[in-house]
Amino acid sequence: MEQLKSVALLLLLVIVFAASSCKEEKKDTKKDTDPNSLDATVGFGVLNKAKGIWNGSVSSTTLLGGFPEFVVDFRPISENQVSAKNELDTLNDIFMSFFIAKYNNQYRVAFRNGGSFNGTTRVSYFLADSVSETSSLSYYRFSEVIKGKNRAFTEVIFHSDSMIVKSYTNRYNSISNAVLHMQWRAKLQDTTSCAAAVAAFGFPKKSLTKDFSTSFNGAQEAIFFSAAGGVDPFPESDQPYLGKANISYSVSGFTPDPAKHIFLLLTTQPLISGSAPNVANMKYRSRYVTLNAGNNDFVFNYMHPGTYYLYALYDTDGNKTFSSGDWVSTTNTTFTLGSKEEKSESTTINFKVP
Repeated sequence: MEQLKSVALLLLLVIVFAASSCKEEKKDTKKDTDPNSLDATVGFGVLNKAKGIWNGSVSSTTLLGGFPEFVVDFRPISENQVSAKNELDTLNDIFMSFFIAKYNNQYRVAFRNGGSFNGTTRVSYFLADSVSETSSLSYYRFSEVIKGKNRAFTEVIFHSDSMIVKSYTNRYNSISNAVLHMQWRAKLQDTTSCAAAVAAFGFPKKSLTKDFSTSFNGAQEAIFFSAAGGVDPFPESDQPYLGKANISYSVSGFTPDPAKHIFLLLTTQPLISGSAPNVANMKYRSRYVTLNAGNNDFVFNYMHPGTYYLYALYDTDGNKTFSSGDWVSTTNTTFTLGSKEEKSESTTINFKVP
């Protein structure tokens, strides 16, 4: 009899637990599928997955072509937004950002992709419209806000420590469907550099970054060109938290050839240990730019707050890396940038690589 009572009690507990679980699951499902709820933000997972320093090769059909390395330092700039600013040279830069937006009474992660291309400004806005997340792969598609994926879209794919970004466009509305024009295949290099911002903001949170409800009223598409008089609904100047570094260099022991190039490099960990280079710390590259040798300064705008190490390279052989015969700076010039702060720093190129 006691045994029967125990079995009956066990069955009762199982039934109560199962009923409670089903009730709770029903509640969660309803909340998660409510398109008017921030809790149902489409593409929210990309915010956490994108953070960190990434490096990989770019293939492109644009005039810039492809290159073996492209370093992007994604960090939170608010509780609901992650961004990165990059420069190739004085004519080409890009500001990318993922953030939570409201549009057509729905909350979706938006992707802002814009900058200067050969001196011409362009910015595009996309909204997450297709998401698949499993334990081994996460897929996010962001389509152009007004005309959708036939105009332009971007795919962002994560496999453990890798990220693939594929950008598609219909070539200024000249073809019926968007085709691939850029691909970036990157590996995660570091997540320590963004840790302070993650902790400061409690990142990521499901809160609204930008209400786009009326931002595109009257616009033909969510791609803006300065020459066409387009108005950017979320310009770089409106981005929170970011600062500015005015960087310069001098030379000692040689006279630069103005036809050659200078590379300015900012890392989040030192590249010099004692008197020896620490090549392993190249994975901590955050920002860099190529200058003509006669150009002695550059402004790194919209920089993540944090501690940086500044270096400069005079590239004598044009191979765009440290090699024999190049001249380099030999000190870990260090500075710390605060939120919305502006700093000025300089380094000296004074050592010829043996």
